[in-house]
Amino acid sequence: MNYRNLGNRGLRVSAIGLGCMGMSHAYGAPADHREMAELLAKAMDMGYDFFDTAEVYGTPDNPHDNEELLGSALKPYRNRVVIATKFGLRFDLESGRIPYPLIPDSRPETIRKSVEGSLRRLQTDHIDLYYQHRPDPDVPVEEVAGVVQNLIKEGKVLYWGLSEASEEDICRANAVCPLTAVQDRYSMMARWHEALFPVLEELGIGLVAFSPLANGLLSDRYNAASHFEAGTDYRAGMPQFQPDSYDKNHDLLQLIRRIAAEKNATPAQISLAWMLCKKPWIVPIPGTRKLDRLQENAGATDVMLTNAEVKQIDKALDAMPMSDVFGGTKIKA
Repeated sequence: MNYRNLGNRGLRVSAIGLGCMGMSHAYGAPADHREMAELLAKAMDMGYDFFDTAEVYGTPDNPHDNEELLGSALKPYRNRVVIATKFGLRFDLESGRIPYPLIPDSRPETIRKSVEGSLRRLQTDHIDLYYQHRPDPDVPVEEVAGVVQNLIKEGKVLYWGLSEASEEDICRANAVCPLTAVQDRYSMMARWHEALFPVLEELGIGLVAFSPLANGLLSDRYNAASHFEAGTDYRAGMPQFQPDSYDKNHDLLQLIRRIAAEKNATPAQISLAWMLCKKPWIVPIPGTRKLDRLQENAGATDVMLTNAEVKQIDKALDAMPMSDVFGGTKIKA
């Protein structure tokens, strides 16, 4: 495993992090905690030290399942890991819709309650990286930044970030309390946040890329016959996993397969290496419940693409037909 600085605030993490949401939420029924604890221990052995969760990654029966899982599993390694979690969001469980619509809530009193809950569940006295999960239209981002600034002064939070925020919000928040990272959906199929790269570079803010494999499609391990359980696995409704999407994405998958063969790598490794080689401050956090995928993703740090090769890939992606790709759960109106 290689390591890199996430922005310029002094936070060093494994170049590939582990997104832990899918162990508890959105990718089928929650996984067995003992099995996931064993997987997390093996991730540590491979050199992973950056683990991503949120207070809302769970089920209606256990809304905080993922933080509880990580708190218990990572406790023996606490001084060797960077744990990122998030505040400012809850699910509308009464809507009857899947995925559950999102309800932002970043009122100061909510943030205070959230941080105490996360500290308790994560079995720690500090959160390494604390994100606002989604912007709250009713709370100015400067107010949010001020609350987090106080949490940093109190030692409860070390670094902070925003998720899916606009350039304006990033600049306004950073002016109050400097940001370490912005977390956004980013993959070969979801490139709209590349528009933020200049401001992130200027301000010294890192990008944490979630869904870097387009929810798994770019691993090239699925086809039109793949089945996902409706109600618990959000992929059942994602546009890139519909039966006709595989034909629409034929050229994209062929491109990745060709480069993988040239580099003696897998399609997933090429998809991750592409963003690792774009900027030294990008850290993807693919999720998995499987040991072989964990090993495969870690191997992406050994795949080298030149600047010219990255530009060639970008040019091909710009001109390539693709299916739609899942863009995220909607905020409740």
